[in-house]
Amino acid sequence: MDTIFALATANGKAGVAVVRVSGPDAFSAAEALAGDIPAPRRAALRKLRDPSGAVLDEALVLCFASGASFTGEPVVEFHLHGSVAILRSVLRVLADLPGFRMADPGEFTRRALDHDRLDLTQVEALADLIEAETESQRVLAMTVFSGALGRMVEDWRAELIAAASLLEVTIDFADEEVPVDVSDDVRAGLLRVRADLDRQLSGMSAAERIRSGFEVAIVGRPNVGKSSLLNALAGRDAAITSEHAGTTRDVIEVRMEIAGLPVTLLDTAGLREAEDPVERLGIARARDRADTADLRVFLLAEGDEPELEVRPGDLIRQSKADLSGDPQAISSLTGQGIEQLLTDLGTTLSERVQRSSLATRERHRVAFLEGRDCLDAALRLLDLGPERYDVASEEVRVAIRRLEALIGRVDVENLLDHIFASFCLGK
Repeated sequence: MDTIFALATANGKAGVAVVRVSGPDAFSAAEALAGDIPAPRRAALRKLRDPSGAVLDEALVLCFASGASFTGEPVVEFHLHGSVAILRSVLRVLADLPGFRMADPGEFTRRALDHDRLDLTQVEALADLIEAETESQRVLAMTVFSGALGRMVEDWRAELIAAASLLEVTIDFADEEVPVDVSDDVRAGLLRVRADLDRQLSGMSAAERIRSGFEVAIVGRPNVGKSSLLNALAGRDAAITSEHAGTTRDVIEVRMEIAGLPVTLLDTAGLREAEDPVERLGIARARDRADTADLRVFLLAEGDEPELEVRPGDLIRQSKADLSGDPQAISSLTGQGIEQLLTDLGTTLSERVQRSSLATRERHRVAFLEGRDCLDAALRLLDLGPERYDVASEEVRVAIRRLEALIGRVDVENLLDHIFASFCLGK
């Protein structure tokens, strides 16, 4: 296996830049540049030199022995001053060393997977952790990256292996009298795993919203103050406001964080009967986005009723409190009620993610569904008696393989290139 290297920090000028080297000859990179190999896991200050002896930089050099590094291989990190010229010189020296090459995107993490330092769910969580923009995204990604989903799958796997083993004992002694009926124990084990799968599947929608974000649509009649409310919530002029009705013709989106959750606010066209074909198109889009939004804020003028059916969790507010004097209304001009609206939005959305799943991706959902289907088949076969235990056992083993694929044990080679393509070079 080649020894690979790459810049592990962002490109461009910075206070510090880290170059990571991993592979069988990683320690020779420390010798070539720093003159010796610092003790593992003890950062040492060294002058880095090129083959001619010219000093390139004074840097911290940190070595990790095989089995004690992120990739599981010998690893050396050079913590350099973040000069573009220094980086270029150090990378050039590394590229000239025999058996060294620039890492491909995600190759460090792929080697961690190959050396069993991470399972496939942790690899995906690492990508999510790097992309996390909100506290809830960080917490969810960190939980999965710590191995929580992998441990859950391992527990299921152990339970199913025990169930399959009980069935196979019965099969092995089919011509003899088996002293114990194992069907109740097997059924109990299968039902426990199936219930866990159901809980994870039911929480996937919330987990996916944490990962990708909620959509909150502001809806109401024209000139009721929707764009002004969007600007007030976003804290900037994201939408054009005017006293003329029908100013908003398309859906305006603003990404923000509410209660630690990623939220996209949608300012939609005013809902009314319109003759202008462009406005009619905007109103149609407004209705479509409002229908698919996770939550709607209905903004009403005094005496108005919601134009759409109010769903559980939707919020209703009367607008322009600065004109009406209503203490329960909101005003984008004075700020009255805005903080409370944000609090109510945060509370409502937080309640929806309290029972979120650890699984966030489509392939997780498919693996759970396929595993559950196999368990359902096994439970039906179990009810038909010992003569069908052999088929029931095979259904349990198929369920095990579906769950093993989730953490990367089997049948995932076709997924790896796609997963690692999203990683940067230094990961």
